[in-house]
Amino acid sequence: MSEHKLTPPLPSRPATTATARPRKDQYELNKLHKRLRREVGQAIVDFNMIEDGDKVMVCLSGGKDSYTLLDILLGLKQSAPIHFDILAVNLDQKQPGFPPEVLPTYLRALAVPFEVIEADTYSVVKRLIPEGKTTCSLCSRLRRGLLYNYAHQHGVSKIALGHHRDDLLETFFLNFFYGGKLKSMPPKLVSDDGRNIVIRPLAYSREKDIARYATQKAFPIIPCNLCGSQENLQRKAVKMMLQDWDRKYPGRIETMFSALQNVQPSHLADRTLHDFKSITTTGVPMPQGDLAFDNEEFAEPLVVSDDGMVASMLNVVQL
Repeated sequence: MSEHKLTPPLPSRPATTATARPRKDQYELNKLHKRLRREVGQAIVDFNMIEDGDKVMVCLSGGKDSYTLLDILLGLKQSAPIHFDILAVNLDQKQPGFPPEVLPTYLRALAVPFEVIEADTYSVVKRLIPEGKTTCSLCSRLRRGLLYNYAHQHGVSKIALGHHRDDLLETFFLNFFYGGKLKSMPPKLVSDDGRNIVIRPLAYSREKDIARYATQKAFPIIPCNLCGSQENLQRKAVKMMLQDWDRKYPGRIETMFSALQNVQPSHLADRTLHDFKSITTTGVPMPQGDLAFDNEEFAEPLVVSDDGMVASMLNVVQL
């Protein structure tokens, strides 16, 4: 009998980059999806954004924010304890180069009810705004009017916009620096025509999370620079300031957003919000009273990482 040497089994090969990468991408996508879903769900509950029987019109521009908003709301609709309908609406403003089939093709594949409103606001804006000037303000007003009218005429009870936490903070600082107001974008409001309720379900979500999610999902993004308008330099400067703070001082953005939810009119100077003239002594200790002669102390900010770990900001960055 001939002898056969037994060849020892080869050690299992580690996953190649090609196989490991998709696994990692899927893990990141799942983590992002859970976070965004949790934040949107919390915002909806906190501000009573969506109620049973609502018809929610999601304004879809073709940008990362509105795609993400639609995607998360569609997922929540499947598991929500209430019933609500979703209608995706896009406004085709007849900007040169706008790809008219991108959004309809995407929405048909999802079997999402949708409507494309065609209105040549581009020509109106170009006729009224001098070349090189920012067209965003007039364009926004025209777009808003068309969408509000459509919502009112088609029984829409809530208009959902894709503004996120960064938008709220940027708007706060724009009003603070240039408008002389303590004012931001509210997560929920009645429209200026008094006929519609506008909601911002992404109010708790970070722009960088939304951008990563949109990339991972490969949404068919339509560029927002088709109009050729000069960019808003003030908003760009504020955005860069916040991004710089986020890099240098982890936790600062979270603290600032918390401040938008913790307003004390008695410790500002707006006489329409607090009756300063009628202040009298009460002889009773007031927990929210001003400690006029004390140096105010602040709790050490905490940083919540992507994996849920909490750390002291002072341990993360040397101030």
